[in-house]
Amino acid sequence: QVQLVESGGGLVQTGGSLRLSCTASGGTFSSYSMGWFRQAPGKEREFVAVVMRSPGFTFYSNSVKGRFTVSRDNAKNTVFLQMNSLKPEDTAVYYCAAGSRITIATIQDDMDYWGKGTLVTVSS
Repeated sequence: QVQLVESGGGLVQTGGSLRLSCTASGGTFSSYSMGWFRQAPGKEREFVAVVMRSPGFTFYSNSVKGRFTVSRDNAKNTVFLQMNSLKPEDTAVYYCAAGSRITIATIQDDMDYWGKGTLVTVSS
């Protein structure tokens, strides 16, 4: 069983930056692809970014491409989401997730483990 704990959320102004972290325990971190998802108030959860287990390819949703960067540190069992040029529409609870066998088309369904989320609020 893998446990995931997100941190780094908070309140930031439009145009600002935040870096989210997600630390894993209880499994072999390097064997999982790690994804970030978000759920805004009144909306369904959506995919944000993923970094594959090996060799670390990344993929982003169109809404964050060029502003967000996902990375991982296998030595620290941690995945990061650097968020720049934040907009009010980025306001959401951000979740990290781990999956051993994923495809982009069905990525949410393919994730095996989920964290409890961290809230990001972008003020206008």
